[in-house]
Amino acid sequence: MIRRALLLLLVPLLLCAGTGRAEAAGYRYWSFWERDGGQWVYATQGPSLARPSDGDVQGFRFAVSEDSADAARPRGKAGFATICAKTPAREGSKRVALVLDFGTPSDAPGGETPPAARTACARVSPDATTADALAAVAGPLRYDTNALLCAISGYPEKGCGEQVAQSGEEKRKPAAEQDTASDEGPSLGLVAGIGVVAILGGAAIWQVRRRG
Repeated sequence: MIRRALLLLLVPLLLCAGTGRAEAAGYRYWSFWERDGGQWVYATQGPSLARPSDGDVQGFRFAVSEDSADAARPRGKAGFATICAKTPAREGSKRVALVLDFGTPSDAPGGETPPAARTACARVSPDATTADALAAVAGPLRYDTNALLCAISGYPEKGCGEQVAQSGEEKRKPAAEQDTASDEGPSLGLVAGIGVVAILGGAAIWQVRRRG
């Protein structure tokens, strides 16, 4: 009877242990960010609507992400003074610093290689949007019929926000965003379950000895 109980308990535990490897849906796209006090903040509106001020730093990152909370941030800490050092202020215009992170090979569409990350300083009219600034220094741009930004500087050549499958083992965050707990370690629920199995196992041995 106890042996049967152990088997019934082990089956769901093993199933739970495998859920970390299950595939999750992600999307391959360019995410849009704004620099706020040295930190990257996910933009609340698209680049065609955002109107940055002179001295703002904005970034774009190409990656596979499930949603905005999971999106990878642009890499690099260069500020406005560094990015626009060779672009002096000019009356009747504004300067916008852009950080362009084309992502990693693992996030690239099949057959494509991401260009190296770079920065650029766009001098545009005072009422220009981020999309205008981007077009001034990082063309050609590509959009879909819904005005979703699909490519910066021609990358990627094809695709636009397509859904892709990513396994739990392949899903990762940049080193600066890693959680303190290891993704490969056993979950708390699994550890607790193993403890219960151990207790039941001890009870089974005690019963056998008692009957002996």
